[in-house]
Amino acid sequence: MMNNFFITSFVLVACFCVVWTRASVVSTGDFNRDFFVTWSPNHVKTSADGRNRSLILDKDSGSGFASNDMFLFGQFDMQIKLVPGNSAGTVVAFYLTSNQPNRDEIDFEFLGNVAGQPYILQTNVYANGFDGREQRIRLWFDPTKDFHTYSVLWNLHQIVFMVDWVPIRTYRNHADKGVAYPRWQPMGLQMSIWNGDSWATSGGKVKTDWAQGPFVASFRNHKIDACIWKGNPRFCRAQSPTNWWNKDSFSSLNWAQRRLFRWVRKYYLIYDYCQDNKRFNNSLPKECLLTKY
Repeated sequence: MMNNFFITSFVLVACFCVVWTRASVVSTGDFNRDFFVTWSPNHVKTSADGRNRSLILDKDSGSGFASNDMFLFGQFDMQIKLVPGNSAGTVVAFYLTSNQPNRDEIDFEFLGNVAGQPYILQTNVYANGFDGREQRIRLWFDPTKDFHTYSVLWNLHQIVFMVDWVPIRTYRNHADKGVAYPRWQPMGLQMSIWNGDSWATSGGKVKTDWAQGPFVASFRNHKIDACIWKGNPRFCRAQSPTNWWNKDSFSSLNWAQRRLFRWVRKYYLIYDYCQDNKRFNNSLPKECLLTKY
């Protein structure tokens, strides 16, 4: 298993594709200016300078907020510190969604656990209204002790889920082979905390212990480098010097990112729908048989 020195070294190389060539950041870093509260404003706490925000879940309500703008392609970074202690039954979500009946969606879902047991990070992709593309990993650190950066890179070629710049999952655009891919509908960025004890911890066997609440997740240092939706998909799909997310160099992982990707899958992957032959009666979805990165 890689030690921290090698992880850091490879991340420095891997970051080249997703950080060094950014053209413009459209977020201000101020939660009050970039987002609006979608749910239970009395459960949303924001620092005086707008740079830090917390979401609260108790027996009365969860809470959430969403970006003011909709986007078509870009990179979305958020530093998150998850609920400490006994978080069983809770779900913290960081995701992009089109909010349409045939919705596209790109999900990070953090599934709480009993104290001393690891958080589980579930990712999922909706395309044209269909999901069922879950993957789950255990993180290689305690996400409740400090902030860590969770990122989505979404362009015309691929979706990359990253944790501290380590690619943990890719979803490639194989639309030419009949696989649905989010490429037409704009999506907004949303964060929420809610009670998912019907399924989140041990398949719903462990329920939320409200005596442990309130449950608090914290957010800071968001960056949105993306194409703001103007009603014309061709604008965001166009190749241009300012639209870095469409450049050919972002069409696949580089060699260092691939090594990190394989490391995550070898040591931390605990569920992949593409390995669940029983679920799909030995007829896996088409994308499972195509290029991963």
